[in-house]
Amino acid sequence: MLVALKKAQPLTTKELGALFGVTPNALRRHLKELEIEGVVRYQREIRGVGGPVFAFSLTEVGERLFPRAYDSALNEVLELVRQQFGSDGVIDLFRKRWADIAEKAKPELARLPLNQRAERLAELLTTLGYMAEAPGEEGATLRENNCAIRAVIERFPEICVAEKSFLEEVLGAHVTRQSHIAAGANCCEYCIHPSDPAGTAAAEPDSLVQIGPSRLGAPALQETP
Repeated sequence: MLVALKKAQPLTTKELGALFGVTPNALRRHLKELEIEGVVRYQREIRGVGGPVFAFSLTEVGERLFPRAYDSALNEVLELVRQQFGSDGVIDLFRKRWADIAEKAKPELARLPLNQRAERLAELLTTLGYMAEAPGEEGATLRENNCAIRAVIERFPEICVAEKSFLEEVLGAHVTRQSHIAAGANCCEYCIHPSDPAGTAAAEPDSLVQIGPSRLGAPALQETP
């Protein structure tokens, strides 16, 4: 039924019944179940003479059940950028993306204490698909339980540097990555280091964080926090 809707939506129960050789009544219960699941929706339409009819179509959730090639298309574009401008060109693209997000988020976050900033940032990242949280009363940790662009970081792990810079900018604090999905961890976890009264980040015991080796086939990363 979903394939039929995909090919010729919107369709009424009468039209669907004609396609499958069943009565409209036989389809209504199934359509109701799909509606509850958020896969289909209906709307009233006027079609010629007579009263309005209910026509069914796929929701965005239903559309996502069908193949899409966003990840592969984006990877192809980024590969062209890397061939033309090197890895720095790819990183710059994502720095600009995060900079746009930071510009919108900073006015609100700047008014909050650090722990609330971390919590609000986690909410923002969740809306972007990262399933983020800021566990602990002091908000000293930011955890991303999902990578919204995992298919991209498997091929371009260097772009995670741009995300780290974004976090530091909007939090107004230094962060170090403690675990990394691109290196095979279950989440990306960042430790937040509040600035001292002089405005400098708290000192850390290690100046280099080793990321690796990756289970995704990408080379291990080294980054200076």
